[in-house]
Amino acid sequence: MRIWVDADACPNVIKDILFRAAERKQLPLTLVANQYLKTPPSRVIDTVQVAGGFDVADKYIVNHLQENDLVITADIPLAAEVIAKNAHAINPRGELYTKENIKERLAMRDFMEEMRSVGQVSGGPPPLGQRDKQDFANALDRFLAKYR
Repeated sequence: MRIWVDADACPNVIKDILFRAAERKQLPLTLVANQYLKTPPSRVIDTVQVAGGFDVADKYIVNHLQENDLVITADIPLAAEVIAKNAHAINPRGELYTKENIKERLAMRDFMEEMRSVGQVSGGPPPLGQRDKQDFANALDRFLAKYR
């Protein structure tokens, strides 16, 4: 099993949690982004820098992940593709995307995008708080205990 990170938008505090977990469990961790990423020296942590452009990192992850890999992403369409390939996805707030909830999340995402396009809603999710960081760390620990 490998952990993939959609790293362009992943908060640094979440990356730090992932770095520690990868080292502790000796699990391969790959961060994919369209920019240079600094990571701690490790034999289990690596990065892939992809070209800039819409969904280039997402496509790289989908094309390289294996069944039962874990992807960390807030991108719901990417999470849907991951689940379709029998892999797993968790967002930076600790929510595990599943076959049972991904369609609802996609529908809500599309609805909110439409509302933003007509000016009914502005902005995005609130900043990551301490509770969100703890929820992510707990979700990651539960996942690793169950699937490792």
